[in-house]
Amino acid sequence: MELTDVSHLGADLGTRVIAPHDPDYDKARRVFFGTFDRRPALIARPTAAADVARVVSLARESGLELAIRSGGHSGAGHGVSEGGIVLDLSDMRALDIDPEGRTAWAETGLTAGEYTSAAAAHGLSTGFGDAGSVGIGGITLGGGVGYLVRKHGMTIDDLLAAEIVTADGRLLHVDAESHPDLFWAIRGGGGNFGVATRFQFRLHELESVVGGMLILPATPEVIASFVAAAEAAPEELSAVANVMPAPPLPFVPAQHHGQLVVMATLVYAGAEEPGVRALTPFRALASPIADTLRPMPYPEIYPPDDADYRPLAVARSLFLDAFDRGAAELIVERLRAASASMAVAQLRVLGGAMARVPSEATAFAHRQRRMIVNVAALYPSADEAPLHEAWVAAFASALREDAGVYVNFLGDEGEARVREAYPGSTWDRLAAIKARYDPTNLFRVNHNIPPATTRPSIP
Repeated sequence: MELTDVSHLGADLGTRVIAPHDPDYDKARRVFFGTFDRRPALIARPTAAADVARVVSLARESGLELAIRSGGHSGAGHGVSEGGIVLDLSDMRALDIDPEGRTAWAETGLTAGEYTSAAAAHGLSTGFGDAGSVGIGGITLGGGVGYLVRKHGMTIDDLLAAEIVTADGRLLHVDAESHPDLFWAIRGGGGNFGVATRFQFRLHELESVVGGMLILPATPEVIASFVAAAEAAPEELSAVANVMPAPPLPFVPAQHHGQLVVMATLVYAGAEEPGVRALTPFRALASPIADTLRPMPYPEIYPPDDADYRPLAVARSLFLDAFDRGAAELIVERLRAASASMAVAQLRVLGGAMARVPSEATAFAHRQRRMIVNVAALYPSADEAPLHEAWVAAFASALREDAGVYVNFLGDEGEARVREAYPGSTWDRLAAIKARYDPTNLFRVNHNIPPATTRPSIP
């Protein structure tokens, strides 16, 4: 079915509708990555769950592809459809914080930065990722690995309840007691099971952190020692290290611009004195090129957003359970041989609170993996994409030791890679739940888990 006349749909759906002839259509269809330039038939921006249900019903009845967007940061471009319907949640931003109960109900159009800033006003926090502009909808449904992952676990470990619009248009309250199978599935299973309109999160006390950026020269010894220091650090400390050519930032001396560095963001979620002690081993790895580590309010750890930044990029992500000097040497060798305008290997040490949750407790089953490595290339022109895709694929293959990927870092890489995100019995359990709540696979613009054709018992 084609939607040839959408002029009446806004009133019918009870929501704002943006069509191709509207002056703000091109802006509204944009997602974070400039790699994706798709033209949906319409973009709906609901402000309430009832409006979401009507848009879902329109997609079901019309047969048009339905893309769901929270922040639009999907590495596979899942926040926009070619010729289908985009359900854009960005106007749903209500946030109700209960400081005494340390919980919050948050609509899924909020960004991580908006939520974090509001919670910080009460000395509280919930962990998301490492970018403030990411929507809380997608990062939560996929798992959520960020600066509090070793101290408090993943985002889904602080998810207490959710409201979900299912494929049949129902609005369900989902928690450990109500629809427990669906509650299990949405904690890591992505957007396969419905549209999340609100989440209830647990909040933790966090008055301030000790953190910031530390830039070190990227020798194999420094890289390997950084990973070892991150593993040995107290659980209050989480780190994201980008091995990359130094950009021309104002606080980076000019002689280091373009030289390979470890550009690390470190966050100690605790008091100043033990935080400074925990950061000392990192500062001792080499003479720092730049050091902005200091006590700060937690929201300041997020870099400023640039609404006009829309990179062309290709990336691959993998888990590693062993990292030594040989792996560090490989990273240096491959990055020095890159031809992209920016090439990077990002290292995230896991463990801590995340690893203490049983693998079967949520749909994210990679609880015991040691670290995540992301390999990426950014480039200025779309015609360069095949060259950099080949470089990224070869780099990731050289590092890769076995199967496994974190679904929120997964691009458009085929069904086999999606299955790697859900190992063992997790895939079959998710497929059975999918068959119960979305038997026709209406929610398929995602890292898709098709509904099981037969329905095994669901725990």
